[in-house]
Amino acid sequence: MFEFDQYLGFLAFLTILTIGFWLMIFLLVFVIPYWLTGNLIELFKEKREAKRAKREA
Repeated sequence: MFEFDQYLGFLAFLTILTIGFWLMIFLLVFVIPYWLTGNLIELFKEKREAKRAKREA
């Protein structure tokens, strides 16, 4: 069936594939929404400050 070096190569391939899959899931579920939410909050803060400065001037 498999020789030992082929078996190790197959295990390395599966390990790299699995790590990549979970990294992609982590990025899509946590990192990107966190980044977008932070950017939107900062955008709203800047707009609110601009309105406040325009109203005071």
